Amino acid sequence: MPAVPQLIELLKEPSKAERTLIENAFAFAEEVHKSHARYSGEPYFNHLFETAKILAELGMDATTVAAGLLHDAIEDVGVTQETLRKEFGDEILMLVTGVTNLGHLHYRGIDRYSESLRRMFIASAKDVRVLIIKLADRLHNIRTLACVPEEKRARIAIETLEIYAPIAYRLGIRRINRELQERSFPFAHPNEYARVKTLIKGKESELTRKLLKFHKSVLKKLAEQKIAFIRATHRIKGLYSLYIKLKNKDWDLEKITDVLAIRIIVREIDDCYRILGAIHGVWRPLPRRIKDYIAFPKPNGYQSLHTTVFTGDGGIVEIQIRTEEMHR
Repeated sequence: MPAVPQLIELLKEPSKAERTLIENAFAFAEEVHKSHARYSGEPYFNHLFETAKILAELGMDATTVAAGLLHDAIEDVGVTQETLRKEFGDEILMLVTGVTNLGHLHYRGIDRYSESLRRMFIASAKDVRVLIIKLADRLHNIRTLACVPEEKRARIAIETLEIYAPIAYRLGIRRINRELQERSFPFAHPNEYARVKTLIKGKESELTRKLLKFHKSVLKKLAEQKIAFIRATHRIKGLYSLYIKLKNKDWDLEKITDVLAIRIIVREIDDCYRILGAIHGVWRPLPRRIKDYIAFPKPNGYQSLHTTVFTGDGGIVEIQIRTEEMHR
């Protein structure tokens, strides 16, 4: 059940004033939305709380989290701008009205207009926090898309893939970008989703076994060389990301080099290069698959070292190495 402490504990050392702001925004939103329900029948306030929680998990400040709680107050329950200004000030009013205005921009199903609409979204937001609130709002809506009437799901999912996911990528919020893509995929392109699922079916357990084995080998080698790192995780490529690659590779899974990946998080930039050297000292890298996005970041600011290596058992694994700061 939504509760104020759940939000406050996610904030970074909140001041007394910030705690009070969250408490007031929580109480205000809960009250004005008390008769407002979602398609599922659950209280609409649950959506506002989850939006605010996503923002807090992203490390946003108390003002932005409060605006997340209040972001539908004007549009959905008729709270006036004057009331919002009186209760919470000009900054939160600006954020909430910005989100409300973005809500009037919709994808019309014409691919060639997608880039124009993405630019309009970005230009319409006077503050980048408006975009981030809107992304958090859409992320929770996509998490609960199955509760929306069936005739609306495909449009919302396609709009998410065409507009919201690319904006999250441009802002460097890879976590939201990936989740928006993966959760929208089955609703936006059900036939393609089924085809990818069929292609990967029966191979996941073997891929997971190989990845775990190689992951342990990497950790053992780093321990032998006394190279410190914060943590290492592994993953099998998401279905939507796999779909995009398969379309360009004649639907041949063997042609995709990053189906399996390991991510290593370190403290210092020098550690990234030390680990890269240690890995290449044991496992042979694929030609032209070493990418230094630390020295040459992507346009959205993304930084990491990437390499793809032969594992020695007939497989290949992509390895990403970055600092904690780069990973945020």
